[in-house]
Amino acid sequence: MFKMTKLQRISIAVCVFTLSVSDWLLAAESNLWPLSVTQFDEATNETRDWQALGPLFFSTQTPIQINYRGMRPLYLHRSDDHSTDEETTILYPLYLSRRDQESVDWTVFNLINSSRSTDPQSTNAQATAFDVWPIYFSRDSGIPDTSYQALFPIIGTIKSRFGFDRINWMLFPLFLQTEKSGVVNTSTPWPFIKHRKGNGHTGFAIWPLFGHAEKSGDYRNQFYLWPLFYKNESQLGQPVPSVQEGFLPFYTHEQREGSISENFLWPFFGYTRQTAPVPYSENRYFWPLLVQGRGEEHYVNRWAPIYSHSIRKGVDKKWYVWPLLREEQWSADELVQTKHQFFWFLYWSLKQQSASNSQLPAAYKTHVWPLFSAWDNGAGRRQVQFLSPLAEFFPNNEKIRHLYTPLFAIYRYDQLNPEDVRHTLLWNAISWHRTPDTREFHLGPLFSTRRDSTSARFDIGHGLIGMRRTADNNKWQMFLFDFSSKKSKLVPSSAK
Repeated sequence: MFKMTKLQRISIAVCVFTLSVSDWLLAAESNLWPLSVTQFDEATNETRDWQALGPLFFSTQTPIQINYRGMRPLYLHRSDDHSTDEETTILYPLYLSRRDQESVDWTVFNLINSSRSTDPQSTNAQATAFDVWPIYFSRDSGIPDTSYQALFPIIGTIKSRFGFDRINWMLFPLFLQTEKSGVVNTSTPWPFIKHRKGNGHTGFAIWPLFGHAEKSGDYRNQFYLWPLFYKNESQLGQPVPSVQEGFLPFYTHEQREGSISENFLWPFFGYTRQTAPVPYSENRYFWPLLVQGRGEEHYVNRWAPIYSHSIRKGVDKKWYVWPLLREEQWSADELVQTKHQFFWFLYWSLKQQSASNSQLPAAYKTHVWPLFSAWDNGAGRRQVQFLSPLAEFFPNNEKIRHLYTPLFAIYRYDQLNPEDVRHTLLWNAISWHRTPDTREFHLGPLFSTRRDSTSARFDIGHGLIGMRRTADNNKWQMFLFDFSSKKSKLVPSSAK
């Protein structure tokens, strides 16, 4: 059995290949394309992957007992053999519903949303919520302090949502009030006249003429003829307060402990000088075109659009003739990762290699849009798909992976290890599979061959007529109407 190193397992987890319909190379095949193509786990005689009418109808199970079935691209159902969790989507992303041990939720394009608690141990065991964006919002928890109904823009109150403790409105924008941590902001009408009070905060503004807000010893903000004149002071209790002020577009100034930054004819000309927490110096000319910055942890050398090089927080990034060629390198999860792009998405590749041992095999993922996507985990597992217009844009979206990506799979290459390889063409109409001991070929139900170390067989019409040879009888024998052996003897090493 093929074994992987710890680093290679990390590579698989980090460099997830999004083209897979199932997460393994399936075993025995019964090919009645286009009516159905079935892949079996020959050890258990269970169906692991099934498709009908080309790629339209499907059912598959992953090695961790996650089940997917549906009709592409209209319907997808996901279930888990280890729990009661399930998820259904129709015309994704139009409709989505989820059910687990805690709640039942559904949404229509994230505009009409419903949620109901089903956890008997929860303090809000029968809590419900229903929204119709941006018109109606409601929640019923059985507790007045956390329940609400709101009709926008007529009248309403929303509690503990959108980053506020409470939001009130009446005939919006004539009246709007927000509350957070005891601070109440009232606009009458919004955004022109605003009052602030509570928990030591005070403020008043007639936008865009002038405004003022402060808390003694904490902050003081003011503006005049917004956005032309402004001055914001924070951390007033510290020895060196932070100050941001400006007269746009002529001049801006920002100063905090250990740092000062000024801009002239904002944002075109300016500089930054920093001594803490780490030294850094930057000059800007016709920003964002020409920027020169040097420091212990940061580096910028930009001559846009011809060339740009920056190092920030360990990420080394380069542009050549922006936006044509981009190169980026960083370290994460014990891996050095290098990304190359040509015109953002026309060519995209990611290489992952051990940060401690460069001699270990690297993992790769490559997209040439919209022609193909390829993946190599560095441990012998490889996949290729042609065509592939979506994988690059939705790398972590399992619904796109199961509903839409297979519709474009004119050709697929699946390698479990260098000795276990499967090719498919035209959505499994043509398939070819080889292992160290076996070979198998299918031209739909029209013609197929199977051969291993002890037997061989070819047939026409899915067993209607053909010839076979077995270990007991080393001579070829013709047969008619033999439908007794439709499963190949091709079993991946992981299934043995």
